[in-house]
Amino acid sequence: MAGCTTKKQEDKPPTRRNAVPPNIIFIFSDDHAYQAISAYGSKLAKTPNIDRIANEGAILHTNVVTNSICGPSRATLLTGKYSHLNGYKVNEKVFDINQPVFSEELQKNGYQTAWIGKMHLGSLPNGFDYLNVLPGQGQYYNPDFVNSKRDTVRYPGYVTNVVTKLSLDWLNQRDATKPFFLVVGHKATHREWLPDLPDLGAYDTANFPLPATFYDDYTGREAAKNQDMTIDKTMRLKEDLKVHADYEKSDIYNRFTPEQKKPFYNYYENKISKEFDAKKLTGKALIEWKYQRYLKDYLATARSLDRNIGALLDHLDKTGLAKNTVVIYASDQGFYLGEHGWFDKRFIYEESLKTPFVIRYPGVIKPGTQVNDLISNIDWAPTLLNLTGTAIPKDIQGESFLPLLKGEKTPWRKEAYYHYYEFPKPHHVYPHFGIRTDQYKLVRFYGPKDFWEVYDLKKDPHELHNLYGTKGYEAITANLKIKLKEQIRKYKDDEAGKILESKI
Repeated sequence: MAGCTTKKQEDKPPTRRNAVPPNIIFIFSDDHAYQAISAYGSKLAKTPNIDRIANEGAILHTNVVTNSICGPSRATLLTGKYSHLNGYKVNEKVFDINQPVFSEELQKNGYQTAWIGKMHLGSLPNGFDYLNVLPGQGQYYNPDFVNSKRDTVRYPGYVTNVVTKLSLDWLNQRDATKPFFLVVGHKATHREWLPDLPDLGAYDTANFPLPATFYDDYTGREAAKNQDMTIDKTMRLKEDLKVHADYEKSDIYNRFTPEQKKPFYNYYENKISKEFDAKKLTGKALIEWKYQRYLKDYLATARSLDRNIGALLDHLDKTGLAKNTVVIYASDQGFYLGEHGWFDKRFIYEESLKTPFVIRYPGVIKPGTQVNDLISNIDWAPTLLNLTGTAIPKDIQGESFLPLLKGEKTPWRKEAYYHYYEFPKPHHVYPHFGIRTDQYKLVRFYGPKDFWEVYDLKKDPHELHNLYGTKGYEAITANLKIKLKEQIRKYKDDEAGKILESKI
């Protein structure tokens, strides 16, 4: 059986010299690619504060999601369940607050709980003593927040800084007699990638190399060919890259104060837009210019994210909380930074399937720990419960990977199951489900068209060659289909089971 024990109730809390329950801070960003984090080997940017968490604790190299999209990922964190069971399959729906969430178990165990920043679930779930969250996607500048009393308050400033300030305020005002669980939810690095004012132009001198698959022609891959998420055709010059942005009518910019708008306007209108006009770009030159501007805005936005993580870590050090506080940094899913010519997420392919996850826990997790096992985001909730010595409910589908963090040998899953639903808008990615193993990936696309894909990740890490139906892979494909059926039964995905019965 996959997992660390045969019964979740037998999971034991971590061993420490003292019996004081640990605090937990879960820093949760949006669309932050592992390729943009130096701890993961990125050459694009430096993220010293995220790296600090990894160096002082553990880094997960194959942390995958069950459904690569923002709201469903947060629903999976809260419930420890797949989208088909927690009911949140696609974005912009309303999360069912009547279902159990793992933070309620923490409350029962004496924890004070809070979520501050981006939540993106269309409702305010139970299980939190304090909520102060962005409505929907939220805004980068002068954002509104909705609190536990359903009051909406606008806070001046840049959203990443505001989220950090509100989090620090809560830490300073909380009930210090109780252990705490705090989610720090960041909007960054979500589209349209508005940097903080000090970070405007931070990467202007960089010239980023094109990814090896940037001019992918999608041969043999129908879903990849028919999506709507390319830098070439989908990324917008005005809205996404701020070339001659509408500073008067846009809901984004009419929130700016004059003091904020002036440097923003000077940079994007008087510098970037004028440079663009002068170049008169077409063809590949235009596509590559868009790619450069995309990365420069994206990474400049991430710069503030990392800086604010550093401010939070410094606060823990100064107050002495660092000694007994678990700190986690993760993103809701992966993201494309030009690979296959794309931005966005959604696909089961590696760049959007894998998401960053680093964790430190002084005295329990050895600094420099590397975890290569297949961890899923259904495992996050039970692991947090296990860390705090809280019983794990039977209906949670994930397993605690605490033994792996402690370097213990333990049975663990050999396959990770995935199911994506949202179609056709906004990016025309066909719905699909499949499994990833240490070497292979099997995918079944369905809906408007039904077809299979198979990849050998060791021979083809960029997933360019669909091997389904290829001579010599018949036995491998048949075995993967057996494993897929097992995963569908295990996780009770009846919809996928019915689709699988169709004869293709």
